[in-house]
Amino acid sequence: MIRKYVDGDIDAVMQIWLSTNIQAHSFISQDYWKSNFDMVKEMMPLAEIYVHEVDNANQIDGFIGLNNDYIEGIFVKAVAQSKGIGKQLLDQVKKIKSTLKLNVYQKNERAIQFYLREKFSIQSECVDDNTGEKEFTMVWKR
Repeated sequence: MIRKYVDGDIDAVMQIWLSTNIQAHSFISQDYWKSNFDMVKEMMPLAEIYVHEVDNANQIDGFIGLNNDYIEGIFVKAVAQSKGIGKQLLDQVKKIKSTLKLNVYQKNERAIQFYLREKFSIQSECVDDNTGEKEFTMVWKR
């Protein structure tokens, strides 16, 4: 089930944010994610967030965060990955947005393949000032 984020979701969402970033971005120091945890936690309620809950369990296993038409990230617990949850979350926002944009680290090949499969195209290349890692800017249009 996908629903809009509520304030009580913050701890579950932040735990998924931290563990997923560490797992998906092994090429970036864990300290980077840990040092940004509090700032992201403060900003989280300002984003448009949709969470995926395990049916009848009231347990969040993934979420997508948006800032207008920019996808800040799709995060799914490691044990729940490759089960279509990321696609469900993305499909949810595709219903309400006509254009979506995101940045993805070039070393995160699994994510790039996912977005290409979901009809995003690579628009440009840049370097993330915070990490020094190369990124692609990817765009989807209805």
